[in-house]
Amino acid sequence: MDRLKFYIDGAWVDPALPSTLDVVNPATEAPFARISLGSPQDVDRAVRAARRAFAGYAQTSVAERLGWLSRIVDGFRARLPELARTMTLEMGSPITFSTERQATVALFHFEEAVRVLQHFPFEERMGPGIIRREPIGVCGLITPWNWPLNQVASKVAPALATGCTVVLKPSEIAPLSSMILAEVIDAAGLPPGVFNLVNGDGPTVGEAIAAHPEVDMVSFTGSTTAGIRVAKLAADTVKRVAQELGGKSANIILPDADLKAAVIAGVHACYTNAGQNCQSPTRMLVPRAQREAAFEAAREAVQSIRLGDPLDPASTMGPLVSQGQYDKVQGLVRAGLEEGATLVAGGPGKPAHLDRGYYVRPTVFGDVTRDMRIAREEIFGPVLSIMAYDTEDEAVDIANDTPFGLAGFVQSKDLRRARAVANRLRTGRVYLNGAAFDRSLPFGGYKQSGNGREFGVFGFEEYLEVKAILGSPQ
Repeated sequence: MDRLKFYIDGAWVDPALPSTLDVVNPATEAPFARISLGSPQDVDRAVRAARRAFAGYAQTSVAERLGWLSRIVDGFRARLPELARTMTLEMGSPITFSTERQATVALFHFEEAVRVLQHFPFEERMGPGIIRREPIGVCGLITPWNWPLNQVASKVAPALATGCTVVLKPSEIAPLSSMILAEVIDAAGLPPGVFNLVNGDGPTVGEAIAAHPEVDMVSFTGSTTAGIRVAKLAADTVKRVAQELGGKSANIILPDADLKAAVIAGVHACYTNAGQNCQSPTRMLVPRAQREAAFEAAREAVQSIRLGDPLDPASTMGPLVSQGQYDKVQGLVRAGLEEGATLVAGGPGKPAHLDRGYYVRPTVFGDVTRDMRIAREEIFGPVLSIMAYDTEDEAVDIANDTPFGLAGFVQSKDLRRARAVANRLRTGRVYLNGAAFDRSLPFGGYKQSGNGREFGVFGFEEYLEVKAILGSPQ
């Protein structure tokens, strides 16, 4: 499966310099496709195409943009099974999860962009003036491998809806689903140059996008370390930077909660997407007196997980995405043992029945203290840290004692009490009692989890500039 071309200026084109990379199936550790790695010359070509297209596309009507977006939605739906299977092959997500979550939620962002665009007030009167919202310009979009289409769609959909033009760099680890999306967008008939895709690695293509003087905005999702680099490169041209970075979310189980149900649900939430999920509740805070009951419930939850071939619909957890990610998670599991945490379930090494693929054992640590590495670093694997607290104030203090602030979780039978705790958490989102993940509400973080918001109307507004016109009668 060779996909060696880039999509630039409305056509599939050869890269400026020949350089290829194997795409590896994490369940087999074997290459199954090849892509080209782009260069700064490819980025420049794509950015210049986007710049040329912007003047005309920014002036298109809402009705025209709704037409293109609707055709993208239809094309996406038609290829949803293919998109789901491709994500399973490229990043190991179980096929059921890829179909019901990975692909479906990506489609939702295009549907949501249509809903927002239909009624968005691009102009409104404010006192003696007119407030006008205009597309910001050429947008460089840099996305990760863990939700390969969801993160792409959450950026591309509002950018196109607002009248911006786009240069997308998907993750080189899981790029193939984005290339299928590019085919869908091409078939929708957008003007040439409005959407462009260049594959490549972060230090080459990602940095070229962030530093390019003709890029007006960079939206980046990935690690905090990489996000800092993007922001520094973007600073020289004072472009807007929106970032969704790391997380180390706390799940506070208050004493009045149904402990067993809350722990079991919390384990599964932590293990969403094999733990490769930026907002996963990886720190579970339980009352100290309920320590043993929490451990037992966690073991029960782990025993219910079906770890296996991600193409098997019965599998509920697949492999990690790469050898590098496997090694990182193994190192942190060993660190948990070395620093004295209690191993409740799982542990280092591969599962006994899986000797091929980047599979790890779903792991739970207990008696974790806030100074341990597993309590402070984003592991990005199925590793849960159970931490004990004595008072509600202490629980809030532990939850906030992190450089991250993406999400928080609170469990209680008393919603007023849960809400009071939620108000004290320094995070961009808080989920009460297992509330569903709503993609129409704003998503983003405090502190080193980033800045800006994605999803729904808040994500839409990230791609708009605000202009005040004074002295106009209408």
